[in-house]
Amino acid sequence: MKPDAQFKLSVMMFFQFFAWGAWFATLGQCLGANGLANFGGGAYGSAPIGAIFAPLFLGLIADRFFPSQQVMGVLFLIGGVLLSLVPGVVESGNGETMVWMMTANMLCYMPTLGLGNSIAFANLDRLVFPKVRVWGTIGWIAAGLLVGFLGWSSSFEIFYLAGASSIILGLFSFTLPNTPPPAKGEPVNLRALLMLDALAILKRPAFVVFLACSCLICIPLAYYYGLTSNYLTNAGFEQAASTMTLGQMSEIFFMLLIPFFFRKLGVKWMILVGMLSWVVRYLLFAYGASEQVIWMLLLSVALHGICYDFFFVTGFMYTDKIAPENIRTQAQSLLVFFTQGIGMYFGYQVAFGRFGEEVTGYGNLNDAISSARAVEELGVLEQLGRMFAVSMPEGLDTTMLSNVMSQWKEFWTYPAMFACVIAVVFFLTFWDKVSVAEEEGGE
Repeated sequence: MKPDAQFKLSVMMFFQFFAWGAWFATLGQCLGANGLANFGGGAYGSAPIGAIFAPLFLGLIADRFFPSQQVMGVLFLIGGVLLSLVPGVVESGNGETMVWMMTANMLCYMPTLGLGNSIAFANLDRLVFPKVRVWGTIGWIAAGLLVGFLGWSSSFEIFYLAGASSIILGLFSFTLPNTPPPAKGEPVNLRALLMLDALAILKRPAFVVFLACSCLICIPLAYYYGLTSNYLTNAGFEQAASTMTLGQMSEIFFMLLIPFFFRKLGVKWMILVGMLSWVVRYLLFAYGASEQVIWMLLLSVALHGICYDFFFVTGFMYTDKIAPENIRTQAQSLLVFFTQGIGMYFGYQVAFGRFGEEVTGYGNLNDAISSARAVEELGVLEQLGRMFAVSMPEGLDTTMLSNVMSQWKEFWTYPAMFACVIAVVFFLTFWDKVSVAEEEGGE
């Protein structure tokens, strides 16, 4: 490992997730507050579409022709330009064009998830990876806090911030450690293009179970990513973007403890604890809704550290461990394809479909809170102090509030039940004694 590799890869992770977190966490609230809630499924669905096609791109380009860091640079430069154009398109009222532009951006962005992991694993010891990946979490936190501080949780200005950070990372990527394509010199064939080489690891029964359960549980997971900002705003949180960073703050803590938990719990229990944490999260959202029990909502957000790290990060490390070296990039892409691709795509369609049918009072309550809340001129320190503030304006129709919160309770109960069923199936069917904490010699 080169002395400066860990530093540069940490910077890469920071800007990679800053660029995504700047718009992703509160896009649902942004769309709803600007009369574009009907485009929520399409807008969030852009990420899974990108994930679905990402492996095709990686298998053809990144694995064979160009150094990985150069591919990263080009993708982020293109994506940054696309993100910067979104506000202008929205101002013209063209929601469909916005969705297409976001889809084009995510076709550039999603390949970088597997690509970034591959660059990191190629240049770091495996157990050093969490220390680098944690800077992605810090980047997401920084983006959320900045969006909250600027008061942009309901504004399309968030895309200017995302676009600028993406362009910065695009330029920086060309300075990353040189990572040659792992399959350089091998002929391009249909097997590589369709990830058929990576399908060889499906001969391992435990990985089949892991992949299937990971795909299915991403359906209820999409509820949190797509609609938490809408829910928190309805519950009286003034800056949903800042509040949601509490989840990433807890993620830092658990990310750094991953090597310890791996040694104590192993792969199966790490993933199972992650799945069950999603069940608890949604139950807290559901039963904290009726009376707006703030501590329950905050605890649910703070559970994100366990929810994400124990499930997604453990999955990436498990996949890297069992995949042969020459197809590790494809294997990472296969995992992204089934989780953040197939699973999340159907999850967003289900979540936003149920949201439109069941939480029918969201728009009226959102407008009522916005209209009743006084506009204040705040200084820098006062603005910082209000980023996590929760308040309901005086004079708000309490009957409307109660009815809408009852709708939210029913809404969150479904993903809790769904995640619970998948967790039980995983517990009963996944058996693999591989130790991710084991290090090969020569490192």
